[in-house]
Amino acid sequence: MPLQEAILQLLSPMGIFLIVLGTSLGIFVGAIPGLTGTMLIALTLPLTYSLNSQFAMALLISIYVGAISGGMISSTLLRMPGTPASIVTTLDGYPLAKKGKPDRALMLGVMASFVGGMISWGFLVLLSKPVAELSTKFGPFEYFSLVVMALVLIASIGGDSLSKALFSGALGILVSMPGIPAATGQPRLTFGLVEMNDGFQLLPVLIGLFAVSQILREVTVVSVIPHSIRIEKKGLFFRLADLKRHGWNMIRSSFIGTWIGILPGIGANIGSVTAYSVARNTSKTPEKFGTGHEPGIVAAESANNATVGGALIPLIAMGIPGSVVEAVLLGALVIHGLQPGPRLFTDSPVIVYTIMVALFLANIFMVIIMIGSMRFLAKLATVPRAFLLPVILTFCVIGSFALANRMFDVWVMMGFGVLGVILEKWRVPLAPFIIGFVLWPIAEENLSAGLMSTNGDWSPIISRPISIIFLAVAAVLLLIPPVRSRLSGRKAAIDS
Repeated sequence: MPLQEAILQLLSPMGIFLIVLGTSLGIFVGAIPGLTGTMLIALTLPLTYSLNSQFAMALLISIYVGAISGGMISSTLLRMPGTPASIVTTLDGYPLAKKGKPDRALMLGVMASFVGGMISWGFLVLLSKPVAELSTKFGPFEYFSLVVMALVLIASIGGDSLSKALFSGALGILVSMPGIPAATGQPRLTFGLVEMNDGFQLLPVLIGLFAVSQILREVTVVSVIPHSIRIEKKGLFFRLADLKRHGWNMIRSSFIGTWIGILPGIGANIGSVTAYSVARNTSKTPEKFGTGHEPGIVAAESANNATVGGALIPLIAMGIPGSVVEAVLLGALVIHGLQPGPRLFTDSPVIVYTIMVALFLANIFMVIIMIGSMRFLAKLATVPRAFLLPVILTFCVIGSFALANRMFDVWVMMGFGVLGVILEKWRVPLAPFIIGFVLWPIAEENLSAGLMSTNGDWSPIISRPISIIFLAVAAVLLLIPPVRSRLSGRKAAIDS
């Protein structure tokens, strides 16, 4: 049975080692301000080539869980969010630590992270297969329309500006076009370069956009090393009274985080903000939030960890990444020769169960590692980035070069690193870019297959019910932002 095979693989010495390693690395990187889980996953991808696909996905999922959880360390102790998802944790975590209770703040964060992760894991197990079975009814035209809808959905909510998000997605699509498409077999946009016949490889693009760009931004920042904070280990243990006191807040925030995670393009930071706002608005003492109030920490950490399982549901069921990290995980599946979406359940069911089991085990090991290494992590958050960045850049170069043993990929990596800095400076979101880069070849392949099956007839795109529904949703999503803007403008004019 696929489930039994996945469990046996991940409970083997190698499987346990990789999950513990991935969770530990994710926690450590998440605890260091400026470094992100996306960067670490992108850097780890080349190292997974020598692993089978099960071990590779287990390692990457574990890194994901660890990075989301580790971000609360520096948020609580230094008021420097280790990850974007941990920004809300600083509102109450840091004030509580300043009151002389850093161990209490961290313990609540770990407990809430575990509960949020496990609740979202339950939704992942329950919802993934029904969603995938529904999408097995899709033909090539339905898949094309689905990808178009996903691109529009992610672009329309991928940033503060719809135009910038659409520009980013279109730029990602353009960058995915060079090479030799299967439909024609003729070079396209290669500019006479033999190296371009395979197009831009996913790995150098990912490393450039998310790792090299971050390094280039960090070298311009002068870091001040904060004083380390003393952590009392005895304060890091759970108490049943805490579960009873904060249980409802954890469950509610975990549900919010899970459902927000399912929505493509939203992300853990929005999940934590929403859960925090709900907790504050339903509290009898809302004025205490932001002053070191424990429910604020619980709400933020429950929600941002719950978004992990929620975001994995559309990824493995429909091949739609829910955030930038899922876009990188989507690329990992493609690199290992797997077809994301409903075919994953039929062609590679072991991988689906591997992801589920790895998420479960990673949440358990996350608690053990966080509690066991909390005092060390508190010191890790103060490590000067001047020592870290050269090491990270070295791994970036090695990872890109090892892809095909050619310097061309290294230059591609550096070029996209510069592009990432420019896009971030112009406040152009990277999520639509990378998702357009990953998803458009899938859309093009399915459109070509559909047109070949109908002898070039385009009408099924709008005549098939499921296909037209996806396109209609995409059109509505494009119309909502300008309509909302116009209505708000009219309201402001009337009020004035």
